Amino acid sequence: MGNAEEERALHEQRLGPVVRRRHQMRPGTTDQRLLDTQGATHWVHEDPFRVLRIQSEFVEGFGTLAELGPAISVFGSARTPEGSPEYEAGVRIGRALAEAGFGVITGGGPGAMEAANRGASEAGGVSVGLGIELPYEQGLNPYVDIGVNFRYFFVRKTMFVKYAQGFVVLPGGLGTLDECFEALTLVQTKKVTRFPIVLFGSSYWQGLVDWVTNTLIGQGKASSQDLELFHLTDDIDEVIDLVTKESGGV
Repeated sequence: MGNAEEERALHEQRLGPVVRRRHQMRPGTTDQRLLDTQGATHWVHEDPFRVLRIQSEFVEGFGTLAELGPAISVFGSARTPEGSPEYEAGVRIGRALAEAGFGVITGGGPGAMEAANRGASEAGGVSVGLGIELPYEQGLNPYVDIGVNFRYFFVRKTMFVKYAQGFVVLPGGLGTLDECFEALTLVQTKKVTRFPIVLFGSSYWQGLVDWVTNTLIGQGKASSQDLELFHLTDDIDEVIDLVTKESGGV
């Protein structure tokens, strides 16, 4: 190496694709900084690091569910007691969906979610649970065959939509309402290709449908055509017919 090259090397630093010269040079190497255990740790709680966590959740979800095949997302309350009519309906719906060739995706928790997973699993179908980190720990129910746990609601909700050909909504609380109205909004705004949304249990949902009809639509906050975005039924055979017909079958 000539004197000029040696002089340049003393004032030039190559860090992967980055070149730093003169007063922009940094001490040490990239590996050294990576492996050094000393220093501040506040960065793990800052937004740039959260972006990496979010990215990793998308990667895990996509990688796990990419080859799932036709599936229906089933929503419902975690508080539905085992042995109740609502629980038994969830089991029957999960079983009927599996027998029709659909995988069943739920939030992976207890109650109505467990019921749908149970019906699918006992019928030999694919039973999927997408769990979420909550202040009160639920864990995945024992009937989940493929489970993915998420930190972030919006990542989890993307998986519910991306890998489902339709939604069946059992009686549920605020979380169920959130998932139901998100699905309705995505279809209404054409953010997704239209898929069937079925509300099961007219005695539970009729009041909400009346409010949508008489208040939302009645006061001009929604269109009468929005009533065509969903179906209300108490018939499990009709649930299967609706998701099969509107989703294009399996």
